[in-house]
Amino acid sequence: MNSSLPDATLAEPFSKAAPEDLGFAGDLGDKLEAGRYSGLLRGLHSVLVMRAGQLLLERYYEGPDEDWGHQLGRVVFDAETLHDMRSVTKSIVNLLYGVALERGLVAPPEAPLLEQFPDYEDLAADPERAALTIEHALTMSLGLKWNEGMSYRDPANHEIAMEKAEDRYRFVLDRPVVAPPGSRWTYSGGCSALLGGLIARGAGKPLDRFAIEALFEPLGITDFGWAQGPDGIHSAASGLRLRPRDLAKIGLLVLNGGRWDGRQLVPKDWLEASHRPAIATGDGLEYGRQWFLGADYVPAFGEKQRWIAAFGNGGQRLMIMPSAELLMVVTAGNYNSPIDWVYPMRIWREILLANLQGS
Repeated sequence: MNSSLPDATLAEPFSKAAPEDLGFAGDLGDKLEAGRYSGLLRGLHSVLVMRAGQLLLERYYEGPDEDWGHQLGRVVFDAETLHDMRSVTKSIVNLLYGVALERGLVAPPEAPLLEQFPDYEDLAADPERAALTIEHALTMSLGLKWNEGMSYRDPANHEIAMEKAEDRYRFVLDRPVVAPPGSRWTYSGGCSALLGGLIARGAGKPLDRFAIEALFEPLGITDFGWAQGPDGIHSAASGLRLRPRDLAKIGLLVLNGGRWDGRQLVPKDWLEASHRPAIATGDGLEYGRQWFLGADYVPAFGEKQRWIAAFGNGGQRLMIMPSAELLMVVTAGNYNSPIDWVYPMRIWREILLANLQGS
């Protein structure tokens, strides 16, 4: 399929079409519900599926939810309900960095990282840290000790400790060096925090204000939330709350090479570089610049097709397969579960890709 969507489609992106008109079996929604009732798909709050810029499946459910760890009780979700994006936030911050770079507000990826934080002369004097670049933050390969392998309710989790630190940026940059920069991937909300800080400083305004101007307003995103730490700084690692349809707009923007309704919002070359594998995660996936990258077998194509994804704790997902012009948004409430990733990937692989009937 053509991977460039017409501007008219992007101006009004949620025209609906039947699954069978977009290469799926007509009972696609029934398969989703069967998965829920069987217990194979748990904790779902919303599922949206789009192909070729048209909405072919949109479901909302009811269940317990949180707002950045604060319990909200049982919520009846609909198209207007904001939902935690958690670490999907990281991938959106990547888009903002690309815009800021084009405007000359931030340094390029190859620039030394500690030169961007002149307050930390003591850290910059360390030869091992002096080798750090912005690219290492973008690809989560700083080589600094970082552990988010426990619940985000645990204060020992480094992202939580960072959010509570007196100086979040020093907290990240002062971690012990455990590997040469660029040699090892370590999942780190600290990397995203550094990028968010650079954007805010370069733009001369809080991260959420820059997001409104650079991305949200042009996309017609009028309602969102962005959590702040005790220091008043917006969490670039996990703090964003969006409506599922607005996350789908982000997906359409990416699918269309950064173009939206006649405007190039995000540089195309930035997206291409961000979605190029930079380092292996160690669990079968690749990582670009704040985006996960993978490939799945698609029977309709007869071979594996690559995908681009933003992942968030609890089962938040934005999945994009450019060759099929396919995107999926899932929100869920399986926070801090070690198997939160299972349910959205079952939808993606066993319901969508397995039932895609034409390319």
